[in-house]
Amino acid sequence: MSGREWSGAALPAGSGALRSRWRAASLAAGWPFPGDWPGGAVDAVCAAVVTGADGLVPLLADLGAARAEAGVGLAGALDDLAALHAASAPGAAAGLDPDAVPNWMVRAVALGWAEVTARHAIGREVRDPLTGLTTPGYLRTRLHEVYRWARAAGRTPADEHALITVSLRVPDHGHGYPRSMGMVLVAEVLRAVFDAGETVALLRASTAAVLAPRDRTLGVRCARVRHLAERKLAADPALRVPRPDPVSVSLEVLPAEPDQACALLAALT
Repeated sequence: MSGREWSGAALPAGSGALRSRWRAASLAAGWPFPGDWPGGAVDAVCAAVVTGADGLVPLLADLGAARAEAGVGLAGALDDLAALHAASAPGAAAGLDPDAVPNWMVRAVALGWAEVTARHAIGREVRDPLTGLTTPGYLRTRLHEVYRWARAAGRTPADEHALITVSLRVPDHGHGYPRSMGMVLVAEVLRAVFDAGETVALLRASTAAVLAPRDRTLGVRCARVRHLAERKLAADPALRVPRPDPVSVSLEVLPAEPDQACALLAALT
């Protein structure tokens, strides 16, 4: 619950009537989630409107954020705001007109909605929702960081880091389910073996990659990935893992330039 949601024992006089009018107007305008419409942010806005209290802008931002958290699109959130504006008009006789809502109210709700949506979007873009591995875009970002560090230190990227690819040879049976579940198991192994800050990314449905420091344990860890992954896959009869070598682990040499490294990733995907 937001710290700006209404927390009093009872809403100020008139708040309940405003909330009822607002809800009715919003439902009439096409609000798709009747059961999700109420909330602390709604109560706080109603209390501020009927009392004329200062600070309505942050409360409207909280309302926009609450609508975004509930999965409501921006158009729906602004239609709901127009319903509030109509319901709070003198005599509540004004029809719902989104263009009549003051810009400062629209801005507050839109910014609150956008902040939550952007935060969720960043989370989705950085990690694959099924395996939890990072995306190719994030891996490319990390590669550029590694190359900048190497250039500043006067080192060669290939001497300091390695790119390991792990490919899975499991058929998708037409719908991708067995292969996808196989990659979930492989992802668990990769996170367990490369657990010291390495970047582990999903390049495609059946291939993952690891950007790791090049040290004396690298070969041992690559062998451990193959062993543990094959054991996990063999333990699931639904996967129908081919034999031999259902998992391929390869060590790729980083090229001299970051653009070449990104081209290498594109070739692998």
